[in-house]
Amino acid sequence: MTNPAKAATTDEPLTPMGLQSASELARRRRIAALVNGGVYLVLLAWLAQILGAGGWSVIDVLIFACFAIAAPWSVLGVWNALLGLWLLRQEDAMESVAAFASDGDLQKPIIKSTAILMTVRNEDPARAFARLETVKDSIDATGEGALFSYYVLSDTNEDAVGAQEEAAFAAWGARAGGDAARLFYRRRTSNEGFKAGNLRDFCNRWGQDHEFMIPLDADSLMSGETISQMVRIGQAHPKLGILQSLVVGAPSQAAFARVFQFGMRHGMRPYTMGSAWWAGDCGPFWGHNALVRIAPFANECHLPDLPGKPPLGGQILSHDQVEAVLMRRAGYEVRVLPRECGSYEDNPPTLLEFTRRDLRWCQGNMQYLKLLGLKGIMPMSRFQLIWAIMMFMGVPAWTAIILLSALKPFDGEDMALFPTASAIGLYCIFLLMYLAPKLAGFIDIALTPGEMKRYGGGARFTAGCLFELIFSFLLGAATTLRTSLFMIGLLFGKSVMWNGQARDAHALSYATAFAGLWPQTLFGVVIFLLAGVMAPSLLLWSLPLTLGYLVAAPFAVMTASPAFGRFLAWRQLCALPEEIDPPDILKSLDETIAQRARDGA
Repeated sequence: MTNPAKAATTDEPLTPMGLQSASELARRRRIAALVNGGVYLVLLAWLAQILGAGGWSVIDVLIFACFAIAAPWSVLGVWNALLGLWLLRQEDAMESVAAFASDGDLQKPIIKSTAILMTVRNEDPARAFARLETVKDSIDATGEGALFSYYVLSDTNEDAVGAQEEAAFAAWGARAGGDAARLFYRRRTSNEGFKAGNLRDFCNRWGQDHEFMIPLDADSLMSGETISQMVRIGQAHPKLGILQSLVVGAPSQAAFARVFQFGMRHGMRPYTMGSAWWAGDCGPFWGHNALVRIAPFANECHLPDLPGKPPLGGQILSHDQVEAVLMRRAGYEVRVLPRECGSYEDNPPTLLEFTRRDLRWCQGNMQYLKLLGLKGIMPMSRFQLIWAIMMFMGVPAWTAIILLSALKPFDGEDMALFPTASAIGLYCIFLLMYLAPKLAGFIDIALTPGEMKRYGGGARFTAGCLFELIFSFLLGAATTLRTSLFMIGLLFGKSVMWNGQARDAHALSYATAFAGLWPQTLFGVVIFLLAGVMAPSLLLWSLPLTLGYLVAAPFAVMTASPAFGRFLAWRQLCALPEEIDPPDILKSLDETIAQRARDGA
């Protein structure tokens, strides 16, 4: 990103905020396209050489086609991670990707009104209200709380839960005293448009009263300092439409969430930094923990109803990235602040809850296929939609490759001609590519003096990294098959429902786990029998990608076990800095939850 003062003195075209050279951003995107495209073509050529060594069979052609579909997401992930790691090691990294965050105007007082929104649907009211009340307390502690209002936007369709929400809101209002006038609760009787419709209803009713809104999910938590900084950034740059914070997982008692977010955190940091370097003004929007300028959002970000019937037609499930695309089309930038900055969420506590969330995202992203022809959107915005589609399109392709590889010995070719060493080399390269984002994050922590101490010390951090890598392979197998089967179901009209989520730690029985994961177990048995009979060496090499199928159910039970979660916490394995040294916002949340429990509210 160019220096703002220098950019203002030149005649070259700038992005809408006036801080970045459009030609420089285009150059970065050309570099990204050339590097990623070049590596992709090299990998295709390498695989063609391997598969064609003994002639092309039907299985060879299918493997090649599936690889061509699956590889782009992995290639892009590698280069985002490597670029992000390089940027994280530079002192001026934030200036190169987020100069808007270092503007002198950010020291000025807040003068614009902001609405803090929490959207809920059949959630635990006590849990959700405790988080929103903690956010309010944190903002008030900055001394700038007078210009913030708070809205609980309910789409709950269970009357008992709705009654609990109303009681929780009334109790909060009583505690708030004079601030109660800035607290609002609304429960819709019609849930049209899902979460996007919920936000649209807010904009229609109250949007004109505020300059900005910050949507929160029921598991979101943001510090007052972070929110104040984001509002100041929005004030200083009228052409900033959406500013997405880098959301990290909060400490969890659930073993599954604990290990997952340990790896996710380290993968997202370099990945987001790298993608921000070239995505620039067409950045991501994840639907929560972000600053949104209300007027252009209300006027320009209307979601179209898609042609056809659900699951791919009708109302859009994954609304956030579409809104980002429409915001950029309206002439406003969409940016991400790619640093950890007091913005938190909870991750699903079990494998089964994780897959339920993943399937909802999958269906929503597949709907983007019908939006690729949107008129007037930026080329980079169109690519963002393709990028979101490829996130899931590659999943069944990888699953098919695993099955086809197990069938390869049956295709009638002379396996003596097969270039085994070259195939093993490509396989190992792809294992590294799969792990690249989180490996880059681990390396960044290891190279930063004093950082490993924040994770409990070098030994614990290293053990946590190794444990998470094993976890990620087992998780990958279980989730990819579930997603693959679901995507087949989409072709026959299978759909998901938008509903509340189980967010707190809880155990799973083996019966429950097997009921949800028997397809993975069966698939694992088939793969192991095929490979074990025809190619035992292939079975051994494939274990990182295939063992997770066979052990999916016991893996789900173990990682949901409260006792295992307590053990990991006791050993500080996969601990986060916020667990070792909790920040004020998390301490405040714990105190609020404890106080509500004592009050019986």
